[in-house]
Amino acid sequence: MLPKIPLKTIRQQEKDLSEFSGKTLLIVNVASQCGFTPQYRGLQDLYTEFRDRGFEILAFPCNQFGSQEPGTSGEIAKFCEIEFGVTFELFEKTDVNGPHTHPLFAYVKSRAPGIFGTEVIKWNFTKFLINKSADSVKRFGPQDGADKIKAELIHII
Repeated sequence: MLPKIPLKTIRQQEKDLSEFSGKTLLIVNVASQCGFTPQYRGLQDLYTEFRDRGFEILAFPCNQFGSQEPGTSGEIAKFCEIEFGVTFELFEKTDVNGPHTHPLFAYVKSRAPGIFGTEVIKWNFTKFLINKSADSVKRFGPQDGADKIKAELIHII
């Protein structure tokens, strides 16, 4: 069961992480001006292929890495829809590290630490795959694309 953690979509709708209980989730911090931004295409392909099997992608724009997400919510949403046809859920701009870390990222980082046990997210497009029962969280690095996630997803969905 997922914990109750308040979320706000990029269109300012109130949600809660617990609403996604029973689904397989991929949580990712994203940025529109990053070298990894083309990963949106692969993420959308994953979502299109697996959404009917209870798979959701929750994407959180983040401006903490090289100021690569400077836009407003409206600009970010428009960019994602026009450039990559994104239909998965986008949320408001979020801090993933530091004193204002969003509770969702505190949760996933504690469940799936990175190399040497560090909980810090090092760059945009770090991904966390949570299985349907929420008892397993796996971290993927920014360089890990949709193919690597799909290989794991096939075994848990």
